[in-house]
Amino acid sequence: MARATTRVDSVTLGEPDRETLAVSGALTFATAARAFAEGDRALASGVQTRLDLAGVTRADSAGLACVLALAANASRAGRRLAVVHWPEGLRALAAVCDVETLLDQPATV
Repeated sequence: MARATTRVDSVTLGEPDRETLAVSGALTFATAARAFAEGDRALASGVQTRLDLAGVTRADSAGLACVLALAANASRAGRRLAVVHWPEGLRALAAVCDVETLLDQPATV
């Protein structure tokens, strides 16, 4: 009998500098809600103007929704959040969903 394997997704948020909130790990249905809550808390209490996705290893539509929601909350607070180092899959998903313009920058960043 074949043994089923379960992938456990995890995501980590860090602040490598005062302007940057860095995301690493899988930004998926399993992690997006927690990532959003932690990211929103960090953005509300700091001066971050950049969301760095270079460390994202895997993402899905919930991950994209998380990024959009963080950018929207920053905008409501009168701040612009630049999203940088898009993983290829997430960039493609944003383009297919035609939402990259909501982030006020091209999907190729």
